[in-house]
Amino acid sequence: MLPGMKKPVQRVEPVLEGEVLGPETDAERQARERLRFLAWLLDSAIRIPGTRFTVGLDFLVGLVPVIGDLIGVLASSIIVMEANRMGVPRAILTRMAFNVAVEGVVGMIPFLGDVFDAGWKANQRNVRLIDQWMHEPRRVQRSSRLLVAGLVLGLVAFIALCGFAAWKLLAWLFG
Repeated sequence: MLPGMKKPVQRVEPVLEGEVLGPETDAERQARERLRFLAWLLDSAIRIPGTRFTVGLDFLVGLVPVIGDLIGVLASSIIVMEANRMGVPRAILTRMAFNVAVEGVVGMIPFLGDVFDAGWKANQRNVRLIDQWMHEPRRVQRSSRLLVAGLVLGLVAFIALCGFAAWKLLAWLFG
């Protein structure tokens, strides 16, 4: 059995009012096992000698500037695409994409980004989100919606701040 494998899940909590997920199918169970293995391979397959800390192939590939990080993001996107095929709601998919984006953007910083990537483990986070969605779909979807709303508000505030700073700079330069 692979690290972190669990028994098949009985999905009985309503996702939307009146909708109930049935028991996990063999295809869904096999897909989750493949994703769990891929996440382990990308994030934790290699134990650093003398420590409990692990890194994966994503860390090693990420040591190659820019191209390695792009390859890592593409590999991580496989998990998000498979989650989409499994019917994971958009809010959770957006949260998963955010995890991959953080890993990809911060990972482009030489060395420090690679260290961050080794600790962030976006792939394992995303597989945990899928597992949590299978167990408690409403709770995970609600928390994902809140995170996405917070990200949107943060982005709007950042854009407004940039616009205000640009306006003040232009007023100072020309006024």
